[in-house]
Amino acid sequence: MITFIPLTGFLGAGKTTTMTAAALALQEQGRKVAVITNDQGVELVDTKLVRSKLDSVAEVTGGCFCCKFEDLVEAIVALVASDSVDTVIAEAVGSCTDLQATVVRPLRQYYGDDMVVAPLTTVVDPLRHLAFARAAERGEPESDLSYLFRQQVTEADVIAVNKLDTIQPDRAEELLATLRTSNPKATVVGYSATTGAHLDTLLDAWEAPATNEDVVLDIDYDRYAAAEAQLAWMNQELDLTAAGDGFDATAWARTVLQELSGWAAEHGAVIGHAKITVETAGGDFAKLSLTESGAQPTLDRAADAHAPAGRAVVNARVACEPDALDAAVTEAVGAADLATAVTSSATTPVSFKPSYPRPVHRLAPAGA
Repeated sequence: MITFIPLTGFLGAGKTTTMTAAALALQEQGRKVAVITNDQGVELVDTKLVRSKLDSVAEVTGGCFCCKFEDLVEAIVALVASDSVDTVIAEAVGSCTDLQATVVRPLRQYYGDDMVVAPLTTVVDPLRHLAFARAAERGEPESDLSYLFRQQVTEADVIAVNKLDTIQPDRAEELLATLRTSNPKATVVGYSATTGAHLDTLLDAWEAPATNEDVVLDIDYDRYAAAEAQLAWMNQELDLTAAGDGFDATAWARTVLQELSGWAAEHGAVIGHAKITVETAGGDFAKLSLTESGAQPTLDRAADAHAPAGRAVVNARVACEPDALDAAVTEAVGAADLATAVTSSATTPVSFKPSYPRPVHRLAPAGA
């Protein structure tokens, strides 16, 4: 019998960091853990970072778990068969919701003899939550993205407030209390996946029974699709060559994200997330990420500063038109090339908007 742990949560909440930190912690307890990443596109930045830390990693691309349900099952089966894992943690696309009906219940109903499905966990970025809350307090109409975020929180068995170290302790306690009051059926925990602080509270929550499994989302799929369609999704690869003896891969990636952050702030474009890896010719790699317009990038991993060449992968999810994102990234790459003495050649930009969500299954609670 294996344990399957499903994670959801808005773009940039730290699902991958949470998944990786939790997997390592569970392995220290003697569990054999595999993880599955998920995205609407291909060439995932997060998969490379996870593979640098964990042995058993799979990915489901080209759509969310709900629309790629059979691919998810195949990935689980393959991991169990090849690596003899007993625990699988999987993170859904950050713009996906309604997972209780489209993923959790189908897994329990059709594969319950071989699999225990842990409580559905929604990972929350406190600053993103507070931004949406402030907009509501000002009486602004609920945006489609805010609507999507609210649905993700509403269906959670466990609300996992990550990055709790990024806000003041009194604000953190207030946020946790507010979430517990507004979501009485959910278990609310706070932690930092980066530092590991209080991560044990999340692991304990996964061992408890699901408390919100009978939830039925009052969800408008047209509005859900509209929220996803607000985001342009870009996955692009670039070959990088140093003009001199070597270049700084970390500095190149940081400059790209700084330029993109400034562009997004200037144009009022919400950044879901933007992530870059640069793998150098020697096999080392840098990884940086950005989750807020106008903010500085976060360094997740640094690389050697004197690489002769490298290959970059850019994943960007930004609320704008695809052609605008293509142009912004192209301009940002040009600035990074100039700043770090690099010549880059890129694949054709492949920005797109997700198609209408059409889940394979959508099951009501038992007895409903």
